Amino acid sequence: MILNQVIFSKKAQSKGFDEDKNSEKPLRSVLKALSWRVIGTLDTLVVSYLLTGELVLATSIASVDFLTKLLLYFFHERIWNKIKWGK
Repeated sequence: MILNQVIFSKKAQSKGFDEDKNSEKPLRSVLKALSWRVIGTLDTLVVSYLLTGELVLATSIASVDFLTKLLLYFFHERIWNKIKWGK
């Protein structure tokens, strides 16, 4: 799904269809999501370790957290990017 949006965006631009000047390209949203998830996952890892005292369990929790929240953040950004309010 994410790659489909990136590919569609590039095809639209190559055919002369520019996105709204105020909107972000999907690749930028992906990179923002990745960088934020690295920070968030480190936080989850530390908190999980402090609460459980088990590194393996904390790593498992942080891994699931990384994947689910990465996808949620990406779609959250794309939806908000379509909302004109406040731009």
